[in-house]
Amino acid sequence: MLLTVTTTHRPATDLGFLLHKHPDRVQEFQQSFGTVTVFYPEATEERCTVALLLDVDPVRLARSRARNAPDFSLAQYVNDRSYAASSLLGVAMADVFSTARSGRCNSRQELADTAIPLEIVLPVLPCRGGPDVAHRIFTPLGWSVEAEPIPLDPAFADWGDSRYVRLRLSGVLRLADALNQLHVLLPVLDESKHYWQGPDEVDKLLRSGEGWLASHPEADLITRRYLGRRGSLTRVGLARLAELSDDVTESIAPADDEEVQQPAERRVPLNTQRHDAVHQVLLDLGARSVIDLGCGPGQFVERLVQTASFTRVAGSDVSTRSLQQAARRLRLDRMTERQAERVELFQGALTYEDDRYAGFDAAVLMEVIEHVDPQRLDAVERVVFGVARPRAVIVTTPNREYNVLYEHLIGMRHPDHRFEWSRDEFATWSERVAATHGYTVERRGIGELHTTHGTPTQMAIFTRTEANDE
Repeated sequence: MLLTVTTTHRPATDLGFLLHKHPDRVQEFQQSFGTVTVFYPEATEERCTVALLLDVDPVRLARSRARNAPDFSLAQYVNDRSYAASSLLGVAMADVFSTARSGRCNSRQELADTAIPLEIVLPVLPCRGGPDVAHRIFTPLGWSVEAEPIPLDPAFADWGDSRYVRLRLSGVLRLADALNQLHVLLPVLDESKHYWQGPDEVDKLLRSGEGWLASHPEADLITRRYLGRRGSLTRVGLARLAELSDDVTESIAPADDEEVQQPAERRVPLNTQRHDAVHQVLLDLGARSVIDLGCGPGQFVERLVQTASFTRVAGSDVSTRSLQQAARRLRLDRMTERQAERVELFQGALTYEDDRYAGFDAAVLMEVIEHVDPQRLDAVERVVFGVARPRAVIVTTPNREYNVLYEHLIGMRHPDHRFEWSRDEFATWSERVAATHGYTVERRGIGELHTTHGTPTQMAIFTRTEANDE
């Protein structure tokens, strides 16, 4: 099975730096199911192509699978795995290009952070649902998609098309994003995985899907297919994904191998409930100017902009890519001059003082503090509460006690969380911060209340005391 990635970004041979694979060398990598060969069919200043060729060894694959569950069927030896891209190719690519997927490149870090022209070709790809599914999945990610059906037999046109397509993707994206998307979406299109899926599959999905999956219009379909439609895993995946985006419907998934007879029970995503709760607090406080600290791709900033009573709105994030997504979401380039004067997006790190953080009635840190290393949290407190000193600060963070209700959840709710607090720990922290910096604090819960474990999200509303007003 074959995958090629081409760029015309000049000098195109810098693709070798991004992939950490030299264009002048042919390299082989052993996998438990075969051998991966990486080589460059073309490498010039104007155009560079890397090819990843996976030669599947059916005997090695059968032996590795037999350790878990013996399979005596002939299908384990007679199949399409040697010719069609599948989860095998996704696993091989993820391993061979692991550093590239992380977005790290010491010698060309600026280029690794930059969207560049890319063309990806998969000559034979199983695609259940046909070309339409390929378009639905890749087009929202910014790709131009060509999915050409492959006939069952060119000599017998009446037989129709097979379930395979020749896929060509072209677009301008970060290489790391493109590779992570392929890692998730190859088994999604095939709707099959060659390996046993454990509870950590949800973490793998969230890690590879960070920055794009939560806002994808087909996130529900992608999650279900990636997790093999296993009801228990899918339930957890959708619930955790719903915390990250308003666009994902948190639903009750059917049990493993269970046919869907009735429409799934639909719930309001936790992220929507968070946005509703914080938005209402801002209105109740009478805030006129609001800054969203750690705004990400701008979902909540968009809601603030749509509220006429907020006359000044700002969003700040450490990620330039997130800010670019926020700008597209807000359509900043299409705003009138008067509209644009009301909105500001800028890059900033909450561990460093920044004059642009000051002068707002209210600041929002929604699901932000748990992404900060504990030893750096004091710096965030000083910057927000001690220097910027808005009239009100609203903080939300996960309630660790609620995690036991997420089936199959191992560790924290998101791979990037540095910590998660219990209700007592959050109360201790918020009381200390309020007393130190001259604020009063009120705590509330967000989401469905459990009699023992509380709510999934906890919120603290800090209000500056009159004695400390400026």
